[in-house]
Amino acid sequence: MNFEKNELYSVRVKVNSSKSGIVIEDDKIIVYLHSIPINNKANEELVKLFKKELKLKVEIIKGLKSRNKIIKIL
Repeated sequence: MNFEKNELYSVRVKVNSSKSGIVIEDDKIIVYLHSIPINNKANEELVKLFKKELKLKVEIIKGLKSRNKIIKIL
């Protein structure tokens, strides 16, 4: 999957996983996070993980309190 700047992508987040990682299959993006969804920790880990794994700066546009999120590539 090629990521384009200023494009929006749908992401499914699974928290409290044993390992953190990004899985892309077909056109689905699933992000496994070690953090728990308290005090915005999972959202912060999501942004850091995209920067570390894919070298992409992202912003969460929608779904700050949901497992289904819309992110924007900056």
